[in-house]
Amino acid sequence: MRFSAYLLLSLVPTVLGTSGGDLDDGLTRRQSSVDSFISTESPIAKAGILANIGPSGAKCQGAKSGVVIAGPSTGNPVDYAFTWTRDSALVYKVLIDQYIQGRDNSLLTGITNWVASGLRLQQVSNPSGTVSSGGLGEPKFNRDETPFTGGWGRPQRDGPALRAITTTAFANYLSKQGNTSYVTNTLWPFIRLDLDYVRDSWNLTGFDLWEEVNASSFFTTAVQHRALREGAKLAAAQGDAARSTAYTTQAGNVLCFLQSYWSSSQKYIISNINGGGGRSGLDANSILTSIHTFDPAAGCEAATFQPCSDVALANHFAVVNSFRGSLYPINSGIPAGSAVAIGRYKEDSYFGGNPWYLTTLATAEQLYDALYQWKKIGSITVTATSLQFFQQFSPSVAVGTYASTSSTYTTLTGAIKTYADGFVAIVQKYIGAGGALAEQFTRANGTPASAPDLTWSYAAALTAFDARAGVVPGSWGAAGLTAPAQCSTNNGGGGGGGGGNTVAITFQETATTVWGENIFLTGSIDALKNWSPNDALALSADSYPVWKITVNVPAGANFQYKFIRKFNGAVTWESDPNRSYTAPGSGSVTLNDSWR
Repeated sequence: MRFSAYLLLSLVPTVLGTSGGDLDDGLTRRQSSVDSFISTESPIAKAGILANIGPSGAKCQGAKSGVVIAGPSTGNPVDYAFTWTRDSALVYKVLIDQYIQGRDNSLLTGITNWVASGLRLQQVSNPSGTVSSGGLGEPKFNRDETPFTGGWGRPQRDGPALRAITTTAFANYLSKQGNTSYVTNTLWPFIRLDLDYVRDSWNLTGFDLWEEVNASSFFTTAVQHRALREGAKLAAAQGDAARSTAYTTQAGNVLCFLQSYWSSSQKYIISNINGGGGRSGLDANSILTSIHTFDPAAGCEAATFQPCSDVALANHFAVVNSFRGSLYPINSGIPAGSAVAIGRYKEDSYFGGNPWYLTTLATAEQLYDALYQWKKIGSITVTATSLQFFQQFSPSVAVGTYASTSSTYTTLTGAIKTYADGFVAIVQKYIGAGGALAEQFTRANGTPASAPDLTWSYAAALTAFDARAGVVPGSWGAAGLTAPAQCSTNNGGGGGGGGGNTVAITFQETATTVWGENIFLTGSIDALKNWSPNDALALSADSYPVWKITVNVPAGANFQYKFIRKFNGAVTWESDPNRSYTAPGSGSVTLNDSWR
């Protein structure tokens, strides 16, 4: 269905100059045009967010207090009037940052309403389980805070991490202001539930942020790492030394695992592993990761894939180039080194497989973040890994470090600023009437498409505009981090890495299920969670009806195990007897079973 333009609000001014213009004009003209666009679009984007927050938002009738809906569309052309844990956390991170930076003091009531809604939602039993049995991984709820019980890609493990990150920023600010009672009595119990979930499930597969691939996701792993790092500090401040230690330990394991996504041979991030759905791995998921784990105190460090790191820049180059050429007709004829419309991944077919506003804006935002860091550091370092990225702007540039006083630094930063502005200019060109931002714009002619007034699109606009202006979020502790040489797998399967005298055992279970029902594994040893149904390991259904997971088990261990079903909070065990197996002394093995 072709989506006609939607008006955001009748009282907001119309964007000027959004229906054309040469995207390849001169630097002064482009920057002036982008400056004007940002000035006009910023209040529209802010209004677009607030319109989608209950109970008083103009476009979210029926939403409870503090509930953020993804968009107001209820079926024409898509139904997005639900609240996603991930989306609402990302949106409120924008609003909380504005509040704690003193830019909008009117947001406090809305923030506390969102916290109160989150506390209620944590306790809602849903198809993923209860608050103590996996329910925090449920991706979305109805706007009246009742569970969504239809078929969906669940669990999604990025939501609790992102909600913890957002709420921790608020807690840290209030603590500095002396409001320790609210932090201790309300925020910390809220945050620690999400952090405990991350601590216990980071090494399990789940659906990615696009809700399509059940795998280990780069975005999810990275935000889980950040959440645990910040959570460890908050736990210590709250006097919870045991949790602080546990979060710190698992953060090291997660950071180690995070390195697994980088392909040194292909020079880009494989965004989904352990079940990638047969794709190339090139995915804007990875660019979103860099901006949402950006730490302005961390420099261009590669371990956390900071926006100006050589690995993040090489990945940026590869992802952007995957959208060049004939994939999108609106990108045809745009030369290398110039901005193009960016989608989710090149194999995408959802709603026709179009560019998205938020991914195009994120692509600009990573570059603005990088420019901020280079200015702060006072130099640019070009490595063999990032060389191709920089050669787009200066073909003769060589590996080396270029001080801010050098002509090479001036040439590169000027060209990269123009390049980043080009992505914003594309959004400007294809934006909806009145500055409205939908989810997508069509690959054929740029007409807004899919869900209108997408809350995340408006949030992405505001964070990109802030990054361009040098307004950055607070540090979260990424500076100086190094990944452990060896990853621990004490949290089960899903690809936590190797190490020790272990063997990789792939458990495969053939089982038919209903929507919302999932298969788990537990057994008699630590690696299999010691018969705990609450901590049982989730299997992937990529090859349904065959469910599978790979777990590193001590070599030579004799153990027993069983599969269980979880549905709507209920747990069903396989019939007796227990299955048993003795692991070999080395290598790997696959066990094939069927539900009984």
